[in-house]
Amino acid sequence: MGFWKRILINTVLFVAIAGFFQSSFHVANIWVALIASFVLAILNAAVKPFLMLLSLPITLLTLGLFSIVINGLMLQLTSFFVGAANFGFSSFGMAMLVSILMSLANVIVSNFFSRSA
Repeated sequence: MGFWKRILINTVLFVAIAGFFQSSFHVANIWVALIASFVLAILNAAVKPFLMLLSLPITLLTLGLFSIVINGLMLQLTSFFVGAANFGFSSFGMAMLVSILMSLANVIVSNFFSRSA
């Protein structure tokens, strides 16, 4: 799936998940969600490979489950760079829950687009 298509899907996911968890996850508007999606893509390309390499022993020890913590950390970093007033989480656990939901939704959407193409 293309870069811009994934950015748009993540934008929609941010808005949808923020609608479900209004008291725990805040997105100010769709433009902030678009900016956060773009920032997350940049962080995933620049910082995440380094963190995955650094945490490889604990990731292997937990059979890959530590990657959920890294995804939550990426969302927290996104919140820091976009601004917690515009895009923020009530706790780190909420960031991890949003990362799990986004990962599941991205798998479903990716499978849909790979079948239809």
